[in-house]
Amino acid sequence: MTFPKNFLWGGAVAANQCEGAWNIDGKGISTADCMTAGSVNVRREYTDGIVDGKYYPNHTAIDFYHHYKEDIALFAEMGFKCFRTSIHWTRIFPEGDEVVPNEKGLQFYDVLFDECLKYGIEPVVTISHYETPYGLVKKYGSWRNRKMIDFYLHFCETIFDRYKNKVKHWMTFNEINTIIFHPSVPTGIRVDEGENFDQVVYQAAHHILLASAKAVKLGHSINPDFKIGMMMLGHPYYAETCKPEDQWESKNMADRNYYFSDVQVRGAYSKKALKFLESKHVRLDKVKDDDRILSEGTVDFIGFSYYHSFVASSSNERDFTAGNVLKTIKNPYLKTSDWGWQFDPIGLRIEMNNLYDRYQKPVFIVENGLGAYDSINEKGEIIDDYRIDYLRKHIREMEKAIVQDGVECIGYTPWGCIDLVSMGTGEMDKRYGFIYVDRDNAGKGTLQRIKKKSFYWYKRVIETNGVDLGR
Repeated sequence: MTFPKNFLWGGAVAANQCEGAWNIDGKGISTADCMTAGSVNVRREYTDGIVDGKYYPNHTAIDFYHHYKEDIALFAEMGFKCFRTSIHWTRIFPEGDEVVPNEKGLQFYDVLFDECLKYGIEPVVTISHYETPYGLVKKYGSWRNRKMIDFYLHFCETIFDRYKNKVKHWMTFNEINTIIFHPSVPTGIRVDEGENFDQVVYQAAHHILLASAKAVKLGHSINPDFKIGMMMLGHPYYAETCKPEDQWESKNMADRNYYFSDVQVRGAYSKKALKFLESKHVRLDKVKDDDRILSEGTVDFIGFSYYHSFVASSSNERDFTAGNVLKTIKNPYLKTSDWGWQFDPIGLRIEMNNLYDRYQKPVFIVENGLGAYDSINEKGEIIDDYRIDYLRKHIREMEKAIVQDGVECIGYTPWGCIDLVSMGTGEMDKRYGFIYVDRDNAGKGTLQRIKKKSFYWYKRVIETNGVDLGR
């Protein structure tokens, strides 16, 4: 027994981190276009518009916009069954509030999806992936404003109708739960000094949850065969010790992380969530039909990213390490990447079980990968055995969750299947891909694509449906 015959092996990217072409063919400015470069020690700056003299790596990225045919051919050579990407909102609606979409933007995704389908690669599309039209931020305050729901729904209706015969799997928002930690990244919202941070972000989150629910219902009305899911930042929380206070902290942190998935899968805020909001002095501004809307727009599957686990402790005196969006308490039993992220393959199996046990809905691992420094040797090769080892161990644990534990899993799309701009740091040196792209942190390079050793390894994994993972 191994992976299901129809298992969707593939890879994942985000439009804003790979496409480039930020201001051509009618595309408008997004919040991602306003993110400067950073580093492992320097946080990216979210500027008020485009500021002269600052470097914005997403503006060119890896120029996937002009290289997509070459790149998809490489994905096909690996044997991809699916390719997860996103549709850049401002490529379709440059300011976000237009009535008529930008035809050139729609045409780009037409040819992109056609190129995938030519090779038998199914597009898996995230509707909003860490980018919001900057025009909507400036004019309306982004998701603080309930009007955003209608703008988002117009975007959804446009792309659902346009690509209804090309795309089957959709996800409404990328890592939807991250708004409560860093609202500027997914939404462009800045919380001013003196504002109640929790009131701002949870009210904005309420609007996003309503938009997601409406999008699910709308999509199913346009094509009943659509599978429309949510997407969250996923990770288990380990209590640091068997001390009851640590166990309770672990439980609370997990519940907070499932705040969004509870609403999107079950269709309502739990009593625990309402008590949590009350404890934070948050009063959601709701209207008459909000609860009905949430109940009518539950998702078909749960997409999630997984990079590492977290440690929960009742003590504030602990050593911390870096992670995806959030830092976490160091786990002495785990190894650490060049960027401080701790590896935990078994944590993937645990989180798959956590989600499936909680919801009994199919899960889809749409991000998992290792950001690392890659180098080209004297033979022109990139020997990334560390990446192969990382992915092999995670795939083995994923297989155990499916075969031994009975978790229903749609597929697996490792993050950054081709090198791209890091969301967290804005670097190119933090590489995830099976394909190397010749571009550095300063934006220099030929953009040449080079297959890494992991390219051939992953090709064999897909050919054998996960049977041959190598040693």
